[in-house]
Amino acid sequence: MEMSQIALNQGLTFLAWASGIVIIVVAGFLIKLLIDLSALAKNLNQTSVLLNDELKPTLQELNATLSSINAIVKSTDRGVDNFKTAVERTFGKTKLISESIFGGIIKGFTTVYSLFAKRKR
Repeated sequence: MEMSQIALNQGLTFLAWASGIVIIVVAGFLIKLLIDLSALAKNLNQTSVLLNDELKPTLQELNATLSSINAIVKSTDRGVDNFKTAVERTFGKTKLISESIFGGIIKGFTTVYSLFAKRKR
């Protein structure tokens, strides 16, 4: 029985040492992982600050450009409205003139026709 007791003690001692070594190795990898994650978080923070500093002027320029485009579109819209109004006025006057000319031509033809119709009878 003493032999089995010694073998059991040696097996348990080996298991304790092996478990200790595995725990130390795993703890080392966990510490390295935490250090790398910390460095990654610092780099992400620096990147976000850099992007924030670089994007502010770009967004301001974009805003100014869009304001300029908006002003150009508004002035063009006003010009188109003015042109539309001018064309409507011109066509309105042209319509009145053409109606009176067309009415006069028809009246003239009816007068001439009535004169020729009276002569034929």
